[in-house]
Amino acid sequence: MVDDLEKGLEGVLVAESGLSSVDGDAGRLIYRGYSIEDLARGASYEEVVYLLWHGELPTEDDLESFTASLAEERSVDDDVLETVEQLAEADERPMAALRTAVSMLSAYESENAEPDDLEATLRQGRRITAKLPTVLAAFERYRLGEQPVEPDPDLGLAANFLYMLTGEEPDELAAETFDQALTLHADHGLNASTFTAMVIGSTMADIYSAVTGGIGALSGPLHGGANQDVMEVLMEIDESDLDHREWVEQANEEGRRIPGFGHRVYNVKDPRAKILEERSKELAEDGEEKWYNYTTTIEQYLSEEQGLAEKGIAPNVDFYSGSVYYQLGIPIDLYTPIFAMSRVSGWIAHVVEYQEDNRLIRPRARYTGPKDQEFVPLEER
Repeated sequence: MVDDLEKGLEGVLVAESGLSSVDGDAGRLIYRGYSIEDLARGASYEEVVYLLWHGELPTEDDLESFTASLAEERSVDDDVLETVEQLAEADERPMAALRTAVSMLSAYESENAEPDDLEATLRQGRRITAKLPTVLAAFERYRLGEQPVEPDPDLGLAANFLYMLTGEEPDELAAETFDQALTLHADHGLNASTFTAMVIGSTMADIYSAVTGGIGALSGPLHGGANQDVMEVLMEIDESDLDHREWVEQANEEGRRIPGFGHRVYNVKDPRAKILEERSKELAEDGEEKWYNYTTTIEQYLSEEQGLAEKGIAPNVDFYSGSVYYQLGIPIDLYTPIFAMSRVSGWIAHVVEYQEDNRLIRPRARYTGPKDQEFVPLEER
């Protein structure tokens, strides 16, 4: 029996996977052997989902069929939308509303899959992936006192979400930027939410249960949400009387931690942050430059002048995704649900991969409580 305790399972190998690999020292991320740079700049989110689920990039015919099958599944039952409306009126948190809606979607699943029917699981996963954007956009519309916008089957998943959110078809730069952001968040090894989904899947529970659990894990502030924190800091800088460089210097002197810096795995700049930095610059050139300027100033000051880069503390994907989403007109508290909207593809892929050679995940804990206690009957206590 192994007695070593690794708190948080840090560094513990619990599974083998052919889905994604993170090299924290080199700043390298791959999906199925393809670099994240090539996929983000050359493939659509739908291509990446197909790659994760089927192990290879789709042909043109494959992609056309796969994209069409996703588009066909975007509509959500009226009863689910009614519940989403009630949650919006109750001022429920977006992640909690998304979690509730996904759980409810299972009641309207048209296919009863056996636990070991992995093809059926993927079909159910396709429906979840297609419907999540519809649910999230509807939630935001209801919060604004407006009716949901029907999905447009002629738009890709990313462009369609922005369309359902605003009622206006996004321009090419916005659609491409958001599609790229979804690709960058699609998978990232055995992070907390992916591991949660995989643990649930190891019990041979249905994929709706696994995805619901993944959303629950992602909602925690130590996992999802850093991009929202980054944007709130940038807005604080914008409202301050100080120059943005002065604000950063003062925050550093006060010992404030700037969100979006540092990562459990990366010791260098997150490769996803580099890509989103490029997109942030493009959006700035097409709109407001201040958000890009704020982020680059913070990065330069903390990385170079404060020496964080030498300590292995560098910007992660959240540091730039916050300002990118803001420039796309996305409400700040939807950033983490959007993370879930993308990462669902990775959760599903990991569950299916693990179930192909399944073993119930059942770790042990070291008992530290009292021993040999003498039981006293109730009437004598």
